Amino acid sequence: MNKRISHALFALGTAALLAAACTPAVKENKVADPGAEVSGTVELWHFFTDREATAIEQVVKDFETNYPKIKVTIKSGQDDSKVTQAIGAGNGPDVGLSYSTDIVGKFCSSGAWVDLKQYIDRDKVDLSQLNATTRSYTEFDGKRCAMPFLADAYGMFYNKDLFAKAGLTAPPKTLDELTEYAKKLTVKNADGTLKTVGFLPLYDFYENAAAHLAPAVGATWLTDDGKSAVGTDPAWKTLLTWQKNLVDWYGYDNLQKFRAGLGDEYSADNAFQKGQVAINIDAEYRLAFVKDQSTNLKYGVAPIPTSDAAHYGGGYVTGNVVGISKNAKNPEAAWELIRYLTTNDQAVIKLSGLLKNIPTTTASLADPGLRADADFKTFIDIFTNPNSSTTPPSASGPAYQEAFGQFLNSYQSGKVKNLDAGLAEADKQINSVMTLGG
Repeated sequence: MNKRISHALFALGTAALLAAACTPAVKENKVADPGAEVSGTVELWHFFTDREATAIEQVVKDFETNYPKIKVTIKSGQDDSKVTQAIGAGNGPDVGLSYSTDIVGKFCSSGAWVDLKQYIDRDKVDLSQLNATTRSYTEFDGKRCAMPFLADAYGMFYNKDLFAKAGLTAPPKTLDELTEYAKKLTVKNADGTLKTVGFLPLYDFYENAAAHLAPAVGATWLTDDGKSAVGTDPAWKTLLTWQKNLVDWYGYDNLQKFRAGLGDEYSADNAFQKGQVAINIDAEYRLAFVKDQSTNLKYGVAPIPTSDAAHYGGGYVTGNVVGISKNAKNPEAAWELIRYLTTNDQAVIKLSGLLKNIPTTTASLADPGLRADADFKTFIDIFTNPNSSTTPPSASGPAYQEAFGQFLNSYQSGKVKNLDAGLAEADKQINSVMTLGG
């Protein structure tokens, strides 16, 4: 799952995604001959809004300058649900930009997005310029139906002023240290309610998705044969036990009451930006939000703490993905736009600078024009760290993660008494939805 769309909205869109993506794929047209002139109008739908939508417009204008015979029309604020419904109805955009790598398996297997291999081969695009992680989450079962549009690396933000008040001088590096810090940083009101929370451990709070925390313990989602691994990989039990112990220390009801008074994740009332939460899991794009909304906030960034100190430095890597709808009216122009946005190093660098997302080509990562400050460089280091990982693609899209998320909500609230039995049941539920989704 990815940024700027709440996990609740993401889950609500899945039914529509599955229904639309399961429609029969149309036969793909033969690509134009090499060197053929491309012209006409191409329609781009993306999910960005406000400041970020303006950034997209700037780079699209650069594209139109380089390709004067192609005109791009843009529809911003289009989430995955709207895009997939349009594709299912036969009037999808030429180019769709998604916030979720988790849809790629579904889109590739169903044909909702066309196979890009024919364009890549014709234009001799060197995919080795993309790192292994971004290559892995933009294809499924040997079919590449997407290209990476920048990337996200998840780390930890911490409030330096609150750290100083608690006598803490450096960020925690292990989960045990995170628990210790969370307790030291927590402040209660006179009536015992929570005033400031050191770390809010609820899985459904902001970016605390299981996917984002899995690299902290090296947990795996799927077995080699594509079945659920949450019941057999002991790393999940390590993560869930650690989290539940911290939830119980705070009290689940106390955390729920505290969270009810917190602001929207992407507004200036973000709980971390307001100093209500001292340590928060988030991605590099938060840097731009802080600069725009909370200029006086004194904070630091670091990798997410791990259960094994030897694995410290990695994190969850994901990103936005872009593809051509199966009913695109101008697929050749669509491909030219996609190729420009994802493989033109200068375009990637400009987008990275404007959106504060991780660039995805080898040259752009090393280019001094990126002007990465120390905080942004921390996330680039997480992105390139060998201990970083992403969620595996599945023909059922994000269904396996959503099924696990439902179990996690029950577990953290205390409804699941036996963790081993609960994980075994979660395996069954995940395998069931993956079968239905595929």
